[in-house]
Amino acid sequence: MFTGIIETLAEVVATQKDGGNLVITMRSPLASELKIDQSVAHNGVCLTVTNIQDDTFQTVAIAETLQKTNLGQLIPTHYVNIERAMVFNGRIDGHLVQGHVDGVGECLSVTEQDGSWVYRFRFPEEFAALVVEKGSICLNGISLTIFDVTKQEFSVAIIPYTYEHTNMPQVVPGSLVNLEFDILGKYVARQLAVRS
Repeated sequence: MFTGIIETLAEVVATQKDGGNLVITMRSPLASELKIDQSVAHNGVCLTVTNIQDDTFQTVAIAETLQKTNLGQLIPTHYVNIERAMVFNGRIDGHLVQGHVDGVGECLSVTEQDGSWVYRFRFPEEFAALVVEKGSICLNGISLTIFDVTKQEFSVAIIPYTYEHTNMPQVVPGSLVNLEFDILGKYVARQLAVRS
C-alpha cells in the first residue's frame, strides 16, 4: 500500500525489451536504500525492485502492466515519480493507494494561474461512478483532489511544491497519465453492482 505522497524522482537511464516485458533502469537518490524484491510505486505502478547497482536500480514491467499504464512510453531522460510502500505506524498524508493502476487518462490542457497550475484530464467513461467532486485520485502516483468533474473529464490543481518535486512538468496536452481511482469508491460500486 502507498499514500500518493511522492518521495523523489527517478531518472530513466535505460529501457530494454525482454520478450513481452520491459526492463527499466533508473537512477535515484533512493537506490542505496532500496532492497531487491521490495515493492515501489513508479508513476503509481507497484513494481518489484529486481537489481540495484550504485545509484541505479531496475524493475520489470510485464505485458499486462504495459497495456494498462504509461510505462511503455518511458525513454531515457524521462523522470518517474517514486514512492516506497507506506509504514502503518505513520500518518497517511495522501489517501490509501494500492499501486494497481486502473487505466490511463489524457491531459487536455494545462493552465498556469499565477503560482499554481490547473490540469484538465479525460478518463474512460466506464470509471465515471468512481470520480466524484472533491474526491481523491492517484495520478502518476500523486494523491490529488479532483474538481470540475464530468462523465469523462476532471481537473486538478497543482501547487508549486508538487510541480517542483514530481514529474508534472513533463505532463503536457496529449500526455497519458496513470490513473488509480479511490479504493473505497471501488468497493462501494462493486457492492451496489452485486446487489442489483
